[in-house]
Amino acid sequence: MSDWQYFLKRGFDICLAAFGLIAFGWLILICWVISTLDTRQNGFYTQQRIGRNGVPFRIIKIRTMHHVKGVTSVVTTRGDPRITRIGSLMRRFKLDELPQLINVLTGQMSFVGPRPDVSGFADLLQGEDRIILSVRPGITGPATLAFSNEEEMLANCDDPERYNREVVYQIKVRINRQYIQEYRFYKDLLYIMATLLPVLRRQVMSEIGGLTEL
Repeated sequence: MSDWQYFLKRGFDICLAAFGLIAFGWLILICWVISTLDTRQNGFYTQQRIGRNGVPFRIIKIRTMHHVKGVTSVVTTRGDPRITRIGSLMRRFKLDELPQLINVLTGQMSFVGPRPDVSGFADLLQGEDRIILSVRPGITGPATLAFSNEEEMLANCDDPERYNREVVYQIKVRINRQYIQEYRFYKDLLYIMATLLPVLRRQVMSEIGGLTEL
């Protein structure tokens, strides 16, 4: 990515994140209250993730899960007993992602980019794959859209954590690397459109090209 592309991408992120927080701040507050009552914990959930240049940061989300004794997997699958009924609804409509507007505004994330990973994934990238760490992680992106049914897919695996690490993650790395190497700002706009309007997802992905071909 050129300096101009970085500048354009960051400027867009700041403007849209500021608008989003003004427009949907009330919704974030309502979700926080509902989640707090539902999980009996702080409705805001933070977790350390790996950001640009490998620098850790804390991602902010609405809490959708509660503790279940004996369940410690870092991989979330469809039907995960830790996801509450209300939490499942929030995840379906991506309401749990809204607080990440704060991460975008403060420069820790972008609207479009590779999803931020927990330690043990992005921070271990080698060779040309480390280009993924040259950009801010995103709320959405081509790999996110390609695996929009990831929880359901992993639920059908005998060993979800192993399949995620050895298969799913490797495909995501390839998609994200190609996204950065062939970066165009207009594609970011199309990825956002495909995220907000799932009915247009197949058409948008087809127009962009084969990034999400598995």
